[in-house]
Amino acid sequence: MKRAISFEFSRVTEAAALAAYDWIGRGDKNAADDAAVKAMRLIMNKMEIRGEIVIGEGEIDEAPMLYIGEKVGRSQLEDDEVAIAVDPIDGTRMTAMGQAGALAVLAVGGKDTFLKAPDMYMEKLVVDSEAKGMIDLDLPLEQNIRRVASKKGKLLTQMTVAILAKPRHDEIIKAVQNLGVRVMAIPDGDVATAVQCCLPDSDLDLVYGIGGAPEGVVAAAAVRALGGDIQGRLIPRNQVKGNSPENLSAAEKELLRCAQMNVPVNKVLKLEDLVRDDNVLFAATGITSGDLLKGVQRKGSMMFTETLLIRGRSRTIRKLASYHDISRLSED
Repeated sequence: MKRAISFEFSRVTEAAALAAYDWIGRGDKNAADDAAVKAMRLIMNKMEIRGEIVIGEGEIDEAPMLYIGEKVGRSQLEDDEVAIAVDPIDGTRMTAMGQAGALAVLAVGGKDTFLKAPDMYMEKLVVDSEAKGMIDLDLPLEQNIRRVASKKGKLLTQMTVAILAKPRHDEIIKAVQNLGVRVMAIPDGDVATAVQCCLPDSDLDLVYGIGGAPEGVVAAAAVRALGGDIQGRLIPRNQVKGNSPENLSAAEKELLRCAQMNVPVNKVLKLEDLVRDDNVLFAATGITSGDLLKGVQRKGSMMFTETLLIRGRSRTIRKLASYHDISRLSED
């Protein structure tokens, strides 16, 4: 992937964040997501790439834009052929409610870089480079925490674990707290938390949760680019605690889709299964301010964005602060 193209992808997440800005705090997460999707698609179709969406907004019959398998870019023979995993808004509910930490994110790699995961649940476990190789989703979470603590030379009381604050995790959070471990319960946005865990200055030691599979693949790209480690496991929704029996038909569709895509269910997927190459790019732009990035700010016709850009091959981490004159955005 050409270096110049890497920087171009930062414009894609910036455009999505700018488009989502008008929907912050307005209670309509679908409208926010739709605006971000349209903005991403518009920019990508102007780029000198032959791109395919491998993680997107759903299947072709479920989403009009950025669906799995959609082709994007200028698509000339000399253009780079890339696979793209997108999450136009990681934290749609947070955006709609005006809460902190919502991002526009994407990951880019070679043609066969990413696991093509259907939109279903994924159990995820993330650690940084220091604890790489120490996690195993087939082991209890407590044992994973103890292994990571031993590797880092920490007491359990010195460990910090981030867990999605969902009812399905209530008992898990209590059990981890009973070990003396500090738990940071995050409402949404597990991509941002996975990235944060692997940054050099992070206080997080481990991230755990059952969330979306597409977000898991996008997060895995950032984790690999940062030298960290992640394991995932696809889980049909009828097996997730707290889901009603009415989800049985949806679970059957998920199992059928996994069979069609030749993706294993209830089997541990390692980092190399989720993202097969170090030559990946991860880009994220803040929509609402959080621990990872500042959100979009506006003063008159000027709008500010902050973007995180990570190149896996060089393991370079950049933060880009940009100012956009919205009266001239069409000329950018």
